[in-house]
Amino acid sequence: MSGYDKANLQERMEKALEVFRRDLSGLRAGRASTALLDPVQVSAYGGAKMPIQQLAGLSAPDPRTLVVQVWDAGQVEAVAKAIRDSDLGLNPMPEGATIRITIPPLSQERREELVKLGSKYAEQARIAVRNVRRDGVEALRKDEKDSAIGKDELRKLSAEVQELTDSFVGKIDSLLAEKEKDITSV
Repeated sequence: MSGYDKANLQERMEKALEVFRRDLSGLRAGRASTALLDPVQVSAYGGAKMPIQQLAGLSAPDPRTLVVQVWDAGQVEAVAKAIRDSDLGLNPMPEGATIRITIPPLSQERREELVKLGSKYAEQARIAVRNVRRDGVEALRKDEKDSAIGKDELRKLSAEVQELTDSFVGKIDSLLAEKEKDITSV
């Protein structure tokens, strides 16, 4: 019985890529997007942390505005506070059960910070992919040691794992370059 499972490695690398995509979607490029509020956790109903999407409807009626329609009027202040306290640099303005957020234009300094943050997210994703590669290569070495595969098979499958890793690292780099271009373009 072999410990190497290419489908499992590919699935784990896909998950790392998906986390990276989600992280990037939270980096704003000067345009309003409801994905910007994805990381916001609201302390509601006795201190329970909840994603903002579970307490309100989110929309972006124009490129500079986000509208948060809070379903429970008693939670408007908690939602506004969570948005204000997030590291997104946003200033929510409650109007009844609705919260309006005007997206300020990005300064050059903020754009550079966002690019650095994107690079940090990319490095975390690359590390996650390389850790999956390491697990796959270790499984192959164990299979070879247990005589489940030969040296030639070990080399061939190791090259296959490296090729898969290179493919995912390339996708990460491509997504990062696209996001950097998005952030730095005016």
